[in-house]
Amino acid sequence: MDSEVLVALSLSLVGGLSTSLGALLVILTKAPNLKMLGLLQGFAAGLMLSISFFDLAHNAINSIGFLKGNLWFFGGVIFFAIIANFIPEPSLAPTSDPKSKKKHGDEGGKDIMKKHRRQVLFSGIITAVGISLHNFPEGMAVFLGSLKGLRVGLNLALAIALHNIPEGVAVALPVYFATQSKWQAFKLATVSGLAEPLGVIIVAYLFPSSLDPEILEGLLGAVGGVMAFLTLHEMLPLAFDYAGQKHAVKAVFFGMAFMSASLYFLEISLPADIGL
Repeated sequence: MDSEVLVALSLSLVGGLSTSLGALLVILTKAPNLKMLGLLQGFAAGLMLSISFFDLAHNAINSIGFLKGNLWFFGGVIFFAIIANFIPEPSLAPTSDPKSKKKHGDEGGKDIMKKHRRQVLFSGIITAVGISLHNFPEGMAVFLGSLKGLRVGLNLALAIALHNIPEGVAVALPVYFATQSKWQAFKLATVSGLAEPLGVIIVAYLFPSSLDPEILEGLLGAVGGVMAFLTLHEMLPLAFDYAGQKHAVKAVFFGMAFMSASLYFLEISLPADIGL
């Protein structure tokens, strides 16, 4: 393995593993109640929407044009809308017999909590997948930045590391709530961050010789569409259910503003000819 690739791989690990730091912030604190979980789900939805619209779709439109960028984006939406029809909803059948409810009141309460946990776990997995797809091009950027010099690569890796901490929180929190397992929460957040060094390996050995840059931008735009659909279809309803519509909407916009600011500071740390 070339020394340049090793340096880029090491720097991307710094950024990618910062999701583990976000997970640690979650598992070292007390598990949240449903309302707090709803607010944090709203915040995570804001992160995902900001990445989808202001990062992936925006870059695709700027790179390959308005029409092509939108076709790729909505192609991603339609593709995953079709896939979603074959994904079973994480719900439980309600108990219809009132006598049975009275007799098994405790069991009914456990079923409701079990349903909440299954829904939240599903949203956590969705968040992990979305964050992983978002981290992939960041690994590419770290590789290209490190080719410019160690200082550029290091600055970029540190900026990404700060940017990834709240993403680790967004992944680990619902998993921790649903499974009550600190290890599962930490593991899933860490795996989502490892997409970054994977991006380094792929761009070093397959790109640009094996993949047209226009196709790559289009695919990332489609990923933005998939993330937007997942957020609006799965995460936002949970935030509304648990935190209430008004509070959840505020949390969503706070998450969007936070991620937009993070993307801005990440952007200004890049050289002019390298973009995420």
